[in-house]
Amino acid sequence: MRKIILIGKTGSGKTTLCQRLHGEQMEYQKTQAVQTFENAIDTPGEYIENRFYYNAITITAADADVIGLIQDCTEQTSLFPPLFAAMFPKPIIGIVTKVDLAKDPKQIEAAREYLRMAGAEKIIHISVMTGQGIDEILQYLDQE
Repeated sequence: MRKIILIGKTGSGKTTLCQRLHGEQMEYQKTQAVQTFENAIDTPGEYIENRFYYNAITITAADADVIGLIQDCTEQTSLFPPLFAAMFPKPIIGIVTKVDLAKDPKQIEAAREYLRMAGAEKIIHISVMTGQGIDEILQYLDQE
Protein backbone atom coordinates (compact mmCIF):
# COMPACT_ATOMS: atom_id res chain seq x y z
CA MET A 1 0.00 0.00 0.00
CA ARG A 2 1.24 3.48 -0.88
CA LYS A 3 2.00 6.01 1.85
CA ILE A 4 0.10 9.31 1.90
CA ILE A 5 1.15 12.60 3.47
CA LEU A 6 -1.75 14.67 4.78
CA ILE A 7 -1.44 18.44 4.49
CA GLY A 8 -4.09 20.81 5.80
CA LYS A 9 -5.08 23.47 8.27
CA THR A 10 -5.11 22.82 12.03
CA GLY A 11 -8.38 21.10 12.94
CA SER A 12 -9.16 19.95 9.40
CA GLY A 13 -9.19 16.26 10.38
CA LYS A 14 -5.74 15.00 9.37
CA THR A 15 -4.93 13.15 12.60
CA THR A 16 -8.42 11.68 12.95
CA LEU A 17 -8.23 10.44 9.35
CA CYS A 18 -4.85 8.79 10.06
CA GLN A 19 -6.34 7.11 13.12
CA ARG A 20 -9.36 5.89 11.10
CA LEU A 21 -7.21 4.59 8.22
CA HIS A 22 -5.11 2.58 10.67
CA GLY A 23 -7.96 1.22 12.82
CA GLU A 24 -6.92 3.19 15.88
CA GLN A 25 -9.25 4.75 18.43
CA MET A 26 -10.22 8.18 17.19
CA GLU A 27 -9.35 10.89 19.66
CA TYR A 28 -8.39 14.50 19.11
CA GLN A 29 -4.68 15.15 19.45
CA LYS A 30 -3.07 18.40 18.40
CA THR A 31 -0.19 17.34 16.16
CA GLN A 32 2.92 19.14 17.39
CA ALA A 33 5.41 17.50 15.01
CA VAL A 34 5.34 15.19 12.01
CA GLN A 35 3.80 11.89 13.03
CA THR A 36 4.37 8.77 10.95
CA PHE A 37 1.84 5.96 10.67
CA GLU A 38 2.27 2.72 8.71
CA ASN A 39 0.68 4.15 5.55
CA ALA A 40 0.38 7.85 6.35
CA ILE A 41 2.33 10.90 7.42
CA ASP A 42 0.45 13.42 9.57
CA THR A 43 1.77 16.97 9.41
CA PRO A 44 1.09 19.85 11.80
CA GLY A 45 -1.40 22.39 10.47
CA GLU A 46 1.23 25.07 10.91
CA TYR A 47 3.05 23.63 7.89
CA ILE A 48 0.38 25.04 5.58
CA GLU A 49 -0.61 27.96 7.79
CA ASN A 50 2.85 29.53 7.62
CA ARG A 51 4.73 29.74 4.30
CA PHE A 52 7.98 29.62 6.26
CA TYR A 53 7.31 25.88 6.70
CA TYR A 54 6.70 25.05 3.03
CA ASN A 55 10.26 23.68 2.86
CA ALA A 56 9.39 21.28 5.68
CA ILE A 57 6.37 20.09 3.71
CA THR A 58 8.44 19.36 0.60
CA ILE A 59 11.15 17.56 2.58
CA THR A 60 8.63 15.46 4.54
CA ALA A 61 6.71 14.65 1.34
CA ALA A 62 9.79 12.88 -0.02
CA ASP A 63 8.85 9.91 2.19
CA ALA A 64 5.32 9.69 0.76
CA ASP A 65 3.99 8.17 -2.45
CA VAL A 66 0.83 10.31 -2.57
CA ILE A 67 0.12 13.88 -1.50
CA GLY A 68 -3.22 14.39 0.27
CA LEU A 69 -4.52 17.94 0.49
CA ILE A 70 -7.13 18.20 3.26
CA GLN A 71 -9.95 20.76 3.14
CA ASP A 72 -12.58 20.94 5.89
CA CYS A 73 -15.88 21.71 4.16
CA THR A 74 -17.11 23.69 7.17
CA GLU A 75 -14.34 26.27 6.64
CA GLN A 76 -15.18 29.26 4.47
CA THR A 77 -11.62 29.78 3.26
CA SER A 78 -8.65 27.74 2.11
CA LEU A 79 -4.96 28.17 2.80
CA PHE A 80 -3.88 26.35 -0.36
CA PRO A 81 -2.64 28.78 -3.00
CA PRO A 82 -3.57 28.10 -6.62
CA LEU A 83 -1.44 25.28 -8.08
CA PHE A 84 0.12 24.54 -4.68
CA ALA A 85 0.39 20.89 -5.75
CA ALA A 86 2.77 21.79 -8.60
CA MET A 87 5.69 21.63 -6.16
CA PHE A 88 5.22 17.86 -5.75
CA PRO A 89 6.20 15.37 -8.49
CA LYS A 90 3.70 12.84 -7.12
CA PRO A 91 0.01 12.00 -7.43
CA ILE A 92 -2.16 14.59 -5.66
CA ILE A 93 -5.55 13.85 -4.14
CA GLY A 94 -7.89 16.29 -2.48
CA ILE A 95 -9.84 15.12 0.54
CA VAL A 96 -12.93 17.05 1.61
CA THR A 97 -13.43 16.32 5.31
CA LYS A 98 -16.39 16.62 7.67
CA VAL A 99 -18.99 16.22 4.92
CA ASP A 100 -21.45 14.97 7.55
CA LEU A 101 -21.31 18.44 9.15
CA ALA A 102 -22.07 20.40 5.98
CA LYS A 103 -25.24 22.43 6.37
CA ASP A 104 -25.47 23.07 2.62
CA PRO A 105 -24.13 21.16 -0.42
CA LYS A 106 -22.52 24.44 -1.52
CA GLN A 107 -20.00 24.05 1.33
CA ILE A 108 -18.81 20.76 -0.15
CA GLU A 109 -18.69 22.27 -3.65
CA ALA A 110 -16.62 25.22 -2.38
CA ALA A 111 -14.17 22.81 -0.70
CA ARG A 112 -13.91 20.80 -3.95
CA GLU A 113 -13.17 24.00 -5.88
CA TYR A 114 -10.43 25.03 -3.42
CA LEU A 115 -8.78 21.62 -3.85
CA ARG A 116 -9.18 21.65 -7.63
CA MET A 117 -7.55 25.09 -7.82
CA ALA A 118 -4.71 23.86 -5.59
CA GLY A 119 -4.03 21.10 -8.13
CA ALA A 120 -5.79 18.01 -6.78
CA GLU A 121 -6.17 15.40 -9.53
CA LYS A 122 -8.81 13.35 -7.71
CA ILE A 123 -11.16 14.50 -4.95
CA ILE A 124 -12.73 12.27 -2.30
CA HIS A 125 -15.44 13.31 0.18
CA ILE A 126 -15.08 11.77 3.63
CA SER A 127 -16.58 11.62 7.07
CA VAL A 128 -14.48 9.77 9.61
CA MET A 129 -17.53 9.62 11.88
CA THR A 130 -19.80 7.82 9.40
CA GLY A 131 -17.03 6.10 7.43
CA GLN A 132 -18.03 7.73 4.14
CA GLY A 133 -15.12 7.76 1.69
CA ILE A 134 -12.68 5.82 3.88
CA ASP A 135 -12.82 2.69 1.69
CA GLU A 136 -12.32 4.87 -1.40
CA ILE A 137 -9.11 6.32 0.07
CA LEU A 138 -7.86 2.86 1.05
CA GLN A 139 -8.59 1.52 -2.46
CA TYR A 140 -6.79 4.49 -4.00
CA LEU A 141 -3.73 3.91 -1.80
CA ASP A 142 -3.78 0.19 -2.63
CA GLN A 143 -3.35 0.91 -6.36
CA GLU A 144 0.14 0.46 -7.73
